[in-house]
Amino acid sequence: MSATQHDYYELLGVDRDADEGAIKKAFRSLARQLHPDVSDAPDADVRFREVTEAYEVLTNTETRQLYDRYGHAGLKSGGYQPSNFDSSSLGDLFSAFFGGDEAFGRRGPARGGDVAAEIEIELVDAARGVSVDVPLEVAVPCKTCGGDGVEPGTDTHTCDRCGGAGRLQQVSRSVFGEFVRTGACPTCSGTGRIFEHPCDTCEGHGFTAETKSLPVEIPAGIHDGQRIRISGEGHSGGSGGIPGDAYVLVRVRPDKRFVREGDDVFSQVDLTIVQATVGATVAVETLEGPVELEFEAGTQPGQVRVLRGRGMPVLQGFGRGDQRVLVNVSVPRRLTDEQRRLLDEFERLSDDETYRADEGFFDKLKSAFR
Repeated sequence: MSATQHDYYELLGVDRDADEGAIKKAFRSLARQLHPDVSDAPDADVRFREVTEAYEVLTNTETRQLYDRYGHAGLKSGGYQPSNFDSSSLGDLFSAFFGGDEAFGRRGPARGGDVAAEIEIELVDAARGVSVDVPLEVAVPCKTCGGDGVEPGTDTHTCDRCGGAGRLQQVSRSVFGEFVRTGACPTCSGTGRIFEHPCDTCEGHGFTAETKSLPVEIPAGIHDGQRIRISGEGHSGGSGGIPGDAYVLVRVRPDKRFVREGDDVFSQVDLTIVQATVGATVAVETLEGPVELEFEAGTQPGQVRVLRGRGMPVLQGFGRGDQRVLVNVSVPRRLTDEQRRLLDEFERLSDDETYRADEGFFDKLKSAFR
């Protein structure tokens, strides 16, 4: 049965508000039970793939939000496809997810796992670029045991059952021949060593969690939802392996003054009917602060003024977009008797010439061809 027919949270046995740590812990436990190298259950391979798909979705911020809001249909419409992997190579899977396959006995140098974080910045910060300190919780080698997982001063010895290999082979015979299955040694849990006194600080894991502040340079022109990769700032690798990477998701807060479309920004300026009629110089907000903009007499509502090069910088390129300023003419809602009298007098003195439109765009185009 496909995992898409099950609830991911039920598959892992976690609550819907479970954090990444709880999800990771649940997946580790289930993976140890269900992997075909360990379990003899006929449906172990199918169930293992189901919990792997559930873990993959729930530990990714974007796919988890899609799933929480729209279920499996949302994942499908969003283009999500489960990763393909060889279930006989659990070490590779654990290395990709957790930065190592120590849970199944191979304690050689392994790359550390990646870590994700999310930050929010203002639109003006996205326009000029900004440096942000991002808090990250990463796994680092235990300072007490140096990453060995053994309490300092205590002895260890090679596992007699596996001879220090950390893995055992089981041979089964059938009419088709002999089949060899390899799995983690249950006596030493795949470490190849026996120790009775695990490190009290890390409880034998060899790693502890540490919160650090990572300075991240946000480039000018970044878009909402883009990620920045910082090499080597993820979880520490096992047995001297290289650390993983940090991925920072950048969210740009909406700015009530501007609407961004690509590298262009749109804004609005409000003119009174008097300013629009006789002309005025008005302060207009831009990403770099207010600028004085002159509006000619007879400015009409809906007109757009283009401020060249006042938009967003082109990310990893040259130049900037434009700012397009939409003119809105405010019509008075409350008039005194004197104001009404003056407007009536103005209307009495007006004729067709007062409201005659200038030559339109198509008329100007025709004149150019003539």
